[in-house]
Amino acid sequence: MRRLTRISAAPRRQRGISLLESLIALVVAALGILGIVGVQLRTLSDTQTSVRREQAIRLIEDLSERMKVNPNAMANMSSYVSGWDATLSEGKKCSTAACTGAELAAYDLYLWKSFVRTALPLGDANLFVAAGEDVANNRRQLGVMIRWRENERKGADSSYLSGINAAADGGSSASCGTGYTCHLQYIPVSARCAPYKGTSTARYFCPGV
Repeated sequence: MRRLTRISAAPRRQRGISLLESLIALVVAALGILGIVGVQLRTLSDTQTSVRREQAIRLIEDLSERMKVNPNAMANMSSYVSGWDATLSEGKKCSTAACTGAELAAYDLYLWKSFVRTALPLGDANLFVAAGEDVANNRRQLGVMIRWRENERKGADSSYLSGINAAADGGSSASCGTGYTCHLQYIPVSARCAPYKGTSTARYFCPGV
């Protein structure tokens, strides 16, 4: 009688394990690279914001120096007041002609706001007299708010806007605006001219003039 021998089938080899491990490694590496790129982009965005804020500070310092050169900037402080998107004319070119204090203020403001538009993306400036200084002859500081549009985001968040708008107590006209980043600073205004009120109309005597 023939004996039947059962031949067991050889175990099947598992295939595709190495390919699956490679795909998982690629996914993990891709996620790590994306994380590094995100950190780099965030760092670049913060660096650009810091650079633009530094530019805004330098621009305000430039305006402050221009006001110091004006011998009677304090008496002509209203000539420096300017809102957002204000259309200014060059007026009298004080670099080549003699100007009064008011004419020099208007000329400096025209040049300065042109610099703001050039130095910052969609740059603009709002200059206002502090709300607490109601008496014109007693005003000693000028509020300056510079705003620009960030390319990396829509703009500052609502809490930041609320804080800076509250610090600018010049009214709604001095609010930062949605979609912008702003820098606010107050400039102390000095006067080289001494007022003389011996007559009904105050007269100013400036050294060297």
